[in-house]
Amino acid sequence: MSDNFRWIGDGVAALEAQARLWIAQRVQGIPYDPPPGPAAQQVLHWIETDLLPRLQQTPQELHNLLHGLNGGYVPSGASGAPTRGRMEVLPTGRNFYSVDIRAIPTPTAWQVGSLAAERVVERYVQEQGDYPRSLGLSVWGTATLRTGGEDWAEALALLGVKPCWDGGRVVNFEILPVSVLGRPRVDVTLRISGFFRDAFPNLIALFDRAVQAVADLDEPETDNPLRAQVKADTQHWQQQGIPPQQAEEWARLRIFGSKPGAYGAGLQGLIEAQNWETEADLARAYLNWSSYAYRAEAEGQAAPEALRRQLAQLQIVLHNQDNREHDLLDSDDYYQFQGGMVAAVRTLQGRDPQIYFGDHARPQNPKIRALAEEIDRVYRSRVVNPKWIAGVMRHGYKGAFEMAATLDYLFAYDATTHTVPDFMYTGLAQAYLLDPQVQAFLRAHNPWALRDMSERLLEAHQRGYWQEGARDLLPQLETLMLEAEAWLESR
Repeated sequence: MSDNFRWIGDGVAALEAQARLWIAQRVQGIPYDPPPGPAAQQVLHWIETDLLPRLQQTPQELHNLLHGLNGGYVPSGASGAPTRGRMEVLPTGRNFYSVDIRAIPTPTAWQVGSLAAERVVERYVQEQGDYPRSLGLSVWGTATLRTGGEDWAEALALLGVKPCWDGGRVVNFEILPVSVLGRPRVDVTLRISGFFRDAFPNLIALFDRAVQAVADLDEPETDNPLRAQVKADTQHWQQQGIPPQQAEEWARLRIFGSKPGAYGAGLQGLIEAQNWETEADLARAYLNWSSYAYRAEAEGQAAPEALRRQLAQLQIVLHNQDNREHDLLDSDDYYQFQGGMVAAVRTLQGRDPQIYFGDHARPQNPKIRALAEEIDRVYRSRVVNPKWIAGVMRHGYKGAFEMAATLDYLFAYDATTHTVPDFMYTGLAQAYLLDPQVQAFLRAHNPWALRDMSERLLEAHQRGYWQEGARDLLPQLETLMLEAEAWLESR
């Protein structure tokens, strides 16, 4: 990333505003003299000669798409997110190749991740009055490609470990003293996706070596919860009859995922088919699909007891999102990974952990919200927003599918985390199914979505998730479901 761009991204507010104004006027062809000053001149010169020409080539997306479909050559380019300072990604519309995994996490990702780590600790201290000792974080490969490894950097920062770079590549790590951190370390348990497992074995090895090094530190237990937990777990496993060496290995496991060759967290099939009775069924599926441990020297070994032991002492369940192009109700992966972990923790502990959602869309200012706050934000800004509903209705069958999927994911988050209040079901029923215009759209373009949504809302009531405001709407929803089912059967 250019030093000039990093300077802007690091929060030089006046210069950034100046640059935005200059870019807008420059694109519109309005004469504009940049203000004096070598710093401003240097940055604006870089924008005019490097950044702006790259941005002006983005219309090549459509050209290259059509050219590729016609059997022509599409030029190659780097992958990643320009919003993370990755100017080499521009212009978009090229046949992108993967990143250099040896360069992850990048220095920029470390800046964002370490700041996000401090925000998580601050939020927990404000709410609980004490420092967190343990945290569970899900990490995806796609997000790692976009951001250069912000989630991984955050996990290292919580642990009190900083990557060391040489020539842009990570070659080692540095353990930061507690006096430099200004807080105790946090014992971090990672649940990695299948794609992350396949694409980033070097990061698995890096974090595992960091865990081993921190566990060996001679520090007080109050400053190093990881070391304290490793000692307690080693003793626990030995009391269960496990040999000392194996007991210590199990106690140091902190990276878990699905079986080698498998992907997902196991909840999607249960939710879609309504093939579950209690929250314990969802927790069991998550545990079964997540119980393979990964280390620097091991591909993936079944360790269900170790995973259960880790989840049984988690205080925080965290998931991050790095952009505004989608939200947590756009994909089933969010509720599978974060919701599944919450359900497992609640089943093992008998109580709720702190559930946080990290918003890294603005890398200079990552925000930490409670999951309930994030769901409320997405519900109000998109789910029942008339502009969004009108927008998806322009896409016919697929638009109706997106509406049904949104309801499914909201329900699944409620089933796993219990963070969806009754008024959201009521509002969604009124906006999607009982609004005459939207209902007519669903009947015409996707009666399957009409049936599925009415059935899902009835299921939410039957399972006890939607009570207040439901009884007045249930007869109408039942009628809709039966009518849609009858029409589909007649076809």
